[in-house]
Amino acid sequence: MKSSGQETVLLNPDPQLQNLIQQQWPTAQAAGHFFALPGLSGQSVRVQMPQGALLARRAPPQPIPFVDRQREYRILQQFRHAELGPQPLAWRDPWLLQSWLPGEVLSSAQFNAQREAIVVLLQRLHQQPLTGYRLRLAPLLQRYWQLCQQRHWRWQRRLQRLLQQGEPQPLRLAPLHMDVHAGNLIATPAGLRLIDWEYAADGDVALELAAVCAVDGDTRPAWIAEYAARAKLDEHELARQIQRWQPWLQLLMASWYQLRAEQSQDDTLQQLAQASWHDL
Repeated sequence: MKSSGQETVLLNPDPQLQNLIQQQWPTAQAAGHFFALPGLSGQSVRVQMPQGALLARRAPPQPIPFVDRQREYRILQQFRHAELGPQPLAWRDPWLLQSWLPGEVLSSAQFNAQREAIVVLLQRLHQQPLTGYRLRLAPLLQRYWQLCQQRHWRWQRRLQRLLQQGEPQPLRLAPLHMDVHAGNLIATPAGLRLIDWEYAADGDVALELAAVCAVDGDTRPAWIAEYAARAKLDEHELARQIQRWQPWLQLLMASWYQLRAEQSQDDTLQQLAQASWHDL
């Protein structure tokens, strides 16, 4: 991944991270350089050593529903030969070590332009064996409601309505990434790769497509047509299933922004939370 100018040098890196690196590579020099990476979730560090670069991802200090670095490590282990993302190197609570992917993060324009290649990558993921970790949105949304301090009666009404309806039956169950957007796609010399697997689990492929279309709504029909053709699914049925998942996904996104805004007191996250509730 291309280093960003927003990286921050860590003068006092976490001793637990240093110990993990030393345990995995006893001959590695301790005098590596540590750089905090930008991002809404935070807690990611680029480790630059003479032997090469690593990516370290720390478990969030405050709970984020469904985020589990051990699960993330195990899923990456399962997919390590599928050419989908980084190679997992080690996990020891609270740190997950991965290989650093050489390449550049896609821009929004590149994301739109590389729709065909992204769909091919998603198809390769969705054809992998199930991970054994099932994504259930109903208990996930309830957990967000419990953790957030600021709640609104309209939020409660929307949540209760969805719980009464029940989650849609999967059109096709498969491993999902669940955070596919330009910032999580790396153009490497070997092709596109996905990063940030913290929400990966087994779920409906239509839910994955609903999340992609939420990022790039203007070209939604093109995404649906491209994926349906490659996955040999009926395009209209896929579109209808995406529509069924849309209210679930909208509430999930708004809940995530609300919790992270409260936890971080970050102005950008607070604005995104307000915009999400307004959209609802």
